[in-house]
Amino acid sequence: MVDFAGWDMPVQYRSILEEHKAVRQRAGLFDVSHMGEAAVRGPEALRFLQHLVTNDCTKLFPGRVLYTVMCYPHGGVVDDLLVYMRGDGDYLLCINAGNIDKDLAWMQEQVKGFDCTVIDRSPEFAQLAVQGPNAMALVKTLSQVDVGAIKYYHFGEGDVAGVRCLISRTGYTGEDGVELYCPTAAGPRLAEALLAAGVPFGLELAGLGARDSLRLEAGFPLYGHEITDQISPLAAGLGWVVKWDKGAFIGADALKAEKERGSPRKIVYFKTGDRRIVRAETPVLNAAGASVGRVVSGTLSPILNEAIGSALVETGAAAAPLSVDIRGSRMNLQLVKPPFVPLKKS
Repeated sequence: MVDFAGWDMPVQYRSILEEHKAVRQRAGLFDVSHMGEAAVRGPEALRFLQHLVTNDCTKLFPGRVLYTVMCYPHGGVVDDLLVYMRGDGDYLLCINAGNIDKDLAWMQEQVKGFDCTVIDRSPEFAQLAVQGPNAMALVKTLSQVDVGAIKYYHFGEGDVAGVRCLISRTGYTGEDGVELYCPTAAGPRLAEALLAAGVPFGLELAGLGARDSLRLEAGFPLYGHEITDQISPLAAGLGWVVKWDKGAFIGADALKAEKERGSPRKIVYFKTGDRRIVRAETPVLNAAGASVGRVVSGTLSPILNEAIGSALVETGAAAAPLSVDIRGSRMNLQLVKPPFVPLKKS
């Protein structure tokens, strides 16, 4: 157990390796109740969100989920988040646990002048994620909701194991599955029901360690690593969530300028052919041995059985051979386009 954004969180229950493989091969249950939730409601909620985030919220409709980022005026990232449209003028945002206070303060400042409100609803929700090839079959045994009919990045609402849930076909592993938002007090009851029903499906409890290795295998960014207040969505390879034609939004001018001149640094993903993990902050070296960047995430891929990671490097150096120094020996980095493993999400 470790402290994570003020929460006692499990790094592992049994084994990071076994939990990771369970999610890739069968099913895993994650307690992600530390994530934050904010409601945006009012006649101008959509107009406010269009101003706040980079993606185009006019594409939303009730039951649809949108991945996006919100940026500072200089183009750095405040946070990445999910936007749920529950109805006209009624949106729910899921934000990162470590950023809750900062995000809410930012949104409260930006909402001034808009006819809508931003309300912290984080204490009201527990959140459980069921991920893996058997996840949907498991959840179907506990609900009258046709969860299989919920498409990827869509959601529905209904009972799971007798607990009222927002059932979101999303996740942070690259596998199929759902994230279940329920009343805080009902979280333990829902978790116990899922664990009991999950026995024949090979369900394992999974902690932060497996969550990180799974998301890195999938090539998903983590705030504070691949995206920060100094790493823009363009540098992070998230240009697809920046919609230039939707109208003005915070950070648009800086991001347009960056796009025109090119990002001086960029996030790249790598594998090594070696089991030795390349830790964050390890310098990335060019052929001459000069530092051209640094590792921002590193782990062992249990599926590939080799070290994988991501690095922030000078854009001009990204096409040249790169390496790291691991305890006095040079290890070459093989750049790859994620995901590192085939993903099975629907």
